Amino acid sequence: MLKLLRPAVTRLLTPLGRTLTRHGIGPNVVTAVGTLGTVAAALFFYPRGELFAGTVVITFFVLADLLDGVMARMTGTGSTWGAFLDSTLDRVGDAGIFSGLVLWFVVSEQRVLAGVALFCLVAGAVVSYVKARAEALGMTCDVGLAERPERLVVGLVSAGLGGLGVPYVLAAGLWLLAAASAVTVGQRLLHVRRQAVSISPRTLR
Repeated sequence: MLKLLRPAVTRLLTPLGRTLTRHGIGPNVVTAVGTLGTVAAALFFYPRGELFAGTVVITFFVLADLLDGVMARMTGTGSTWGAFLDSTLDRVGDAGIFSGLVLWFVVSEQRVLAGVALFCLVAGAVVSYVKARAEALGMTCDVGLAERPERLVVGLVSAGLGGLGVPYVLAAGLWLLAAASAVTVGQRLLHVRRQAVSISPRTLR
């Protein structure tokens, strides 16, 4: 769903990408800095209960995930290594965000929400793994209710509003995200199974 916004975001980030490129900064550096900043901010602000400030800082660094792609396309420097690094560090960034929330819930003795946030972390990793494994086997898996952009938006908006004191929004957002992630895992498994059956039906009987 949020992929529809990519052209507008690309136009917005292109001037910054040009400036960084002129100063000799490549997309892989932007990817690494974005991930480091995301993890550091999440693990510093969230466990202290500073959810709004943490979300603002994290959102700034998350934009690097879009900026590196813009720079790679703009300069023609995209590579297999760059794609691999980007996907791998995405998982690290997501883990940092939800680990920070888990720590906050543990510190504030909200054990149920700590479990929900932990489920979101694990389910998000499984969603990404199913797609990566399917593509490694020559199949497609670009389906699902909650892909990474949607998961990030729901998680960060919920945390930010929760940090502003909006009641119940963080809990509601995490429960929604947990349910959507579980549904997405199921959708992707079924999608891959249909393809696998059509390729080699006897092995799945």
